[in-house]
Amino acid sequence: MDVGELVDGLRSGDRATLGRAITLVESSRADHREVAQQLLAEVLPETGGAIRVGITGVPGVGKSTFLDALGTMLLARGSRLAVLAVDPSSAVSGGSILGDKTRMANLASHERSFVRPSPSGGSLGGVARKTRESMLLCEAAGFDTVLVETVGVGQSETVVAEMVDSVLLLLLPGGGDELQGIKRGILELIDVVAVNKADGEAVRAAQEARIEYESGLRLIRPSDSGWTPPVLTCSAKTGDGLDAVWQAIQRHRLYLEEGGLEAKRQAQQLRWMWSQVEELLLASFRDKPKVASVLAEVEESVRRGRKPAIQAAQELLKHFSS
Repeated sequence: MDVGELVDGLRSGDRATLGRAITLVESSRADHREVAQQLLAEVLPETGGAIRVGITGVPGVGKSTFLDALGTMLLARGSRLAVLAVDPSSAVSGGSILGDKTRMANLASHERSFVRPSPSGGSLGGVARKTRESMLLCEAAGFDTVLVETVGVGQSETVVAEMVDSVLLLLLPGGGDELQGIKRGILELIDVVAVNKADGEAVRAAQEARIEYESGLRLIRPSDSGWTPPVLTCSAKTGDGLDAVWQAIQRHRLYLEEGGLEAKRQAQQLRWMWSQVEELLLASFRDKPKVASVLAEVEESVRRGRKPAIQAAQELLKHFSS
């Protein structure tokens, strides 16, 4: 792939070029990785201008439907919107459904939106390994709003908070018990909470849940955090409350700008650099011929309990450094 052509295509806002560029950065081929690095270096000065929002929530909360409704509202106001939707990969086959485009029919067909479903690839945090790079490419292509839909709430869901400005947590009208199933560390990173599916007979239950969630968050969030996550109700089905949710996200953005948005993003970049160092080191470790020649045998020894894990790790490191 020609880097110059990709850069020109991104700068012109061509969605087909953006799709090819993301495919490039997602590739595991060594030659593709080299070209992807050149591409990212070229467009990096043109990134950073978008509002970055992570959308997370328990399974069944309706994240994709919510994104379709919210995105349609933002497009009607003139935004250029990119959605990076991550599908869970099977731990057995590695496969992924990648069906978010069908669940976001309005966005997928709009000329000012870009929807990219990507497999999580088993990575931690409910986001694909290359979601951050994909986000930068979307910004370089002129999208002013980037929404990242994660697989769902889990122990390592905090990864999404390391690449976006604001994190929106979607909950169901099920009452405060739902908060107990979410790790405290995740709740400390949430910036806005919305009780979805507040329509029909569930309106009253959603309002009661909102009050319970507010009380629960006050107990969990540090009192000196400076930002108190608002808890709102909304319905992706009817559109009620979506504007209030977006206004809350915008208020949080202003709060960050006043308190150091640039510093937050710089810290995110550094943490991402070190995570890449760890990933590259592990890949280099596994690719070392001396390690590869004994890896299967060492793993089998650990699996069958013939060798302690720490001893096996030290043995592999000796092969790596020799």
